[in-house]
Amino acid sequence: MRISARSQHSSWRHGALTVIAGLSALSLVGCATGSSTPDSGGEPAELSSVNIIVPADPGGGWDQTGRALAEVGTSEGIITSAPVNNIGGAGGTIGLASLANESDPFTLMLTGFVMVGAVETNSSEVRLEQTTPIARLTEEAGVIVVPKESPYETLSDLVDDMIANGKDVSITGGSAGGVDHILAAQLLKEAGQDAGQINEKLNYIPNAGGGEAVTLLLGNKVSAGISGVSEFAEQIKAGELRALAVSSAGPSDLLPDVPTIIDSGYDLEITNWRGVLAPGGISDVERQQLIDLVTKISESDGWKETLESKGWADAFLAGDEFDAYVTQNITDTTAVLKDIGLIG
Repeated sequence: MRISARSQHSSWRHGALTVIAGLSALSLVGCATGSSTPDSGGEPAELSSVNIIVPADPGGGWDQTGRALAEVGTSEGIITSAPVNNIGGAGGTIGLASLANESDPFTLMLTGFVMVGAVETNSSEVRLEQTTPIARLTEEAGVIVVPKESPYETLSDLVDDMIANGKDVSITGGSAGGVDHILAAQLLKEAGQDAGQINEKLNYIPNAGGGEAVTLLLGNKVSAGISGVSEFAEQIKAGELRALAVSSAGPSDLLPDVPTIIDSGYDLEITNWRGVLAPGGISDVERQQLIDLVTKISESDGWKETLESKGWADAFLAGDEFDAYVTQNITDTTAVLKDIGLIG
């Protein structure tokens, strides 16, 4: 099975966002000063400020990406301010609901593979189709790790024990229905388990941020963990966690000595993607201002240095092409979730 951030397909139309009853509008400091009407030269005015919503707790991949976007944008002089607000929970769907009530068009919210699955598994009332896609930013491999005292020496050791002892073997990772959860379930499928067996045997413990997973692993509260390479790399290099396999097609630049899942005998490659959305119903000019802003940040030296230091692949895709990509990703991910029994 291959799931990556590379394919591009048909598009959706931007619709007005559903307002969730009883949810108060999110107030964010730092109003964007870009005009929503073209300037005298006929081009949209450049933005000087933008709000960033990270729909997860601090410490995880979305948080790292959102803060990197803000830091690079301001340090490179592209924008003067980019306040970041963390709204974690339910695979990002709580943040998605907040975006539905956002009145400032110059607001960017982090999104990605995790949110695509979480919308389905949480039966979210607000869907990605109701937002305005701006750009895909990065692609990152996952890594499967165990505490340093773990008896598992190989990925096969872990998978075999999952099959033999079922829910006695616990796996922690990101939100339910997200890329980490899918990876854990797909490992069992590749090992010959059907959907019913996967549900019977998989003890998956979701969390709202990478920091929580690290705490569980370092405290030996779980058998193994799955997250993006950059989220566990520091603990792996320090010898506090051991990496069993990475989920990319080839070795990871950050962890070059760790085998791939394919090398370990399972025909499975999954890479996570991350990008940004804006509120639904914004004008074409406002959309283009945000696309131009994120494009400029992605082309900066600071962003390129961030990609290298984090081990993130540049997967930039903006506007209509990103719109089309997410549409297809929703279709593909929903099919996978049904195939492995995570949704009906």
